[in-house]
Amino acid sequence: MNTQKKGKLPTRVEIMQRDYLPGWYATRGRRRLLASAVVLATSLLWVDAAISWAVPRDDRGALAGLALLAIATVVYLPAVSLLNVATRGVVELRERDLDERQVGERLRTVAIAHRVTTGILIALATVAIGVGIARGRDHSLPWDALVSVTIALFLTHFVLPLIISGWRLPDPPNDDD
Repeated sequence: MNTQKKGKLPTRVEIMQRDYLPGWYATRGRRRLLASAVVLATSLLWVDAAISWAVPRDDRGALAGLALLAIATVVYLPAVSLLNVATRGVVELRERDLDERQVGERLRTVAIAHRVTTGILIALATVAIGVGIARGRDHSLPWDALVSVTIALFLTHFVLPLIISGWRLPDPPNDDD
């Protein structure tokens, strides 16, 4: 199925239809393992944000933050790439490049992700208000913690529909069905 002409780059739709390392996402269990790897990588960013909020950064703290970021990146990039291919770009592609079933799946996935992100925002606001009340009026959020929390929140919001889509995707029917 190589429809690519010489000298022409493949489109996003063509890339999402290719089977890169299909053994990594062929079954529901493996797709859920990939989704869990993305959750782990995103969680490492939240851990970094919590550490930068709770502990003042010195040379060791900055080095620990960079180590967490490096581990998260090494896990995140291949897992997200494989999940995108496993879901055939349901979250990544434009709506006009999807069929009706995929559009419906995308809508359900985004709705669930929206609810989860709303819960995360409520929890984050509750923690921030609680810490502010406990530490008094002169408490302020350190700049690096604010940046870390913002990055973790943005990445969570961005990748959560893909995680949910990869988690929910059923196995294809057997050949004899």
